[in-house]
Amino acid sequence: MKLLLDTCTFLWIVAGAAELSPRARDLFQAADNEVYLSAASAWEIAVKHGLGRLPLPEAPDRFVREMRQAHGIVELPIDEESSLHLSRLPELHQDPFDRMLVSQAIVHGLTILTPDPLVTQYPGRTTW
Repeated sequence: MKLLLDTCTFLWIVAGAAELSPRARDLFQAADNEVYLSAASAWEIAVKHGLGRLPLPEAPDRFVREMRQAHGIVELPIDEESSLHLSRLPELHQDPFDRMLVSQAIVHGLTILTPDPLVTQYPGRTTW
């Protein structure tokens, strides 16, 4: 399975947070799953950290790269096809970062690992 972590799930994984469900943890740890983190999540982390809403142990540019690499998570760039697919999504969610994740998941055939009930309402594959 090809998994796309939403920002919250990524942060919970790298922190070892108890909020991460056992199912999400199992899917993340399954050796045969490919796990991705979108550049949109890196962008969201940088924005929220810059606004003082997301404390991190180090600067976002180091934190995201180091944690992604330490946990075997592959970087997923934002591509033109995914960006343009946004115009075809229903208006279920106002968060631009989550909308990009949904678009990327649809375009690239990924399953989003998220606790967000709004994201799970989009067509495509989402799980938690």
